[in-house]
Amino acid sequence: MVGTVGLVLHPQRDSKEAIDTIVAWAMARGVTVLGLPEEVGRIDCTAVPVDPESLVKRADLLVSLGGDGTMLRTMRLIAGRPTPVLGVNLGRLGFLAEIDVSELPDTLSAIDKHQYTVEPRMAVKTRLGDDSDEVIAFNDIALARIPGEGMAAVRITPAGHPFVSYAADAVIVATSTGSTAYAFSAGGPLVSPRVEAILVVPAAAHSAFNRALVLPADEEVVLEVLPTSGRLAVEVDGAVLGHLCPGDRITVCAVPSAAKVVRLGTTFYERARRKLRVDGSAQVE
Repeated sequence: MVGTVGLVLHPQRDSKEAIDTIVAWAMARGVTVLGLPEEVGRIDCTAVPVDPESLVKRADLLVSLGGDGTMLRTMRLIAGRPTPVLGVNLGRLGFLAEIDVSELPDTLSAIDKHQYTVEPRMAVKTRLGDDSDEVIAFNDIALARIPGEGMAAVRITPAGHPFVSYAADAVIVATSTGSTAYAFSAGGPLVSPRVEAILVVPAAAHSAFNRALVLPADEEVVLEVLPTSGRLAVEVDGAVLGHLCPGDRITVCAVPSAAKVVRLGTTFYERARRKLRVDGSAQVE
């Protein structure tokens, strides 16, 4: 049974309707609602403000209210714990979110009746220096060119075997979940999030070999910045967390089942058709 619900809010979007629905549902069942102080403090609601550590330790269910960025932040917050995350989309695309606000009452009823499943999501992780903490991404880790500093020239070595060097605007290492994000816009394959794999995708490749790689999740992949490369930004789920110079390298590896998400019956393929506006195959006349 869900006894405590934690809320993670988009910093700007209006989440009052969704919060009111959750709080009313919780009050009727004696469920405690928690939130981060800086988030629930700007909204008139009865959620109890707690620090991030208390939020992830006490919540039986985390609800992400926002877009894909909020969902990714919630998953990173809860990474490594079994607490499931329900994504509620307050924006337009919201590919990672399971439901829209209008579906929230029926979803909470389904949770009451245990009419939902929990699905694992893989992440990828790396270190940006020998003494640095690990960083984790549920969509992707990208080495991206900095305007005016040259292209990204990166050697890819999976499982200890040098394979290919890309010259590109960026080299993206993505999860299956992230196959619908930056990797997709760069021409990478669409992969079901149930597939545990590491995707390596060059963006706007200048090299003769410009194909994406799909690697097994149990293989580490080393990305080495070549002497011909410019200085590169390291983007983790879209946020720049560091820089690499020629001669630097990082090792990226998978984190299986790093987070759990609530699923309510809608398939990945249905979501992909709707969100990515896939209309089916062209007919040959």
